[in-house]
Amino acid sequence: VQLQASGGGLVQAGDSLILSCAASGRTATSYVMGWFRQAPGKEREFVAGITWSAGSTAYVDSVKGRFTISRDKAKKMATLQMNSLKPEDTAVYYCAFSYSGNYVGRDEGRYRHWGQGTQVTVSS
Repeated sequence: VQLQASGGGLVQAGDSLILSCAASGRTATSYVMGWFRQAPGKEREFVAGITWSAGSTAYVDSVKGRFTISRDKAKKMATLQMNSLKPEDTAVYYCAFSYSGNYVGRDEGRYRHWGQGTQVTVSS
């Protein structure tokens, strides 16, 4: 499985951005796609994830109500809509793929494949 992430950029606080992650290769019928982020000097953290079959979602508390993850089954693409961005959302964002498709795991060890990072910078 290969993951291609796109989106990101430099925005001001309160703005919106969309990140997309396209999966290619043999993905299986039940899996999870998620987004993680890593800010300078910090550990990588789970942001959001979605189960491919049922569309169940999970979010880290700090983004609930602001970020929305969705998936397009036909395109094998997961999208992270980020609204009301804050400077603390500044990080490199990574999309990830897990074969454990029954629920969204928050542990990065559950994710087998990773896309390249994309920088999101939010200025105050």
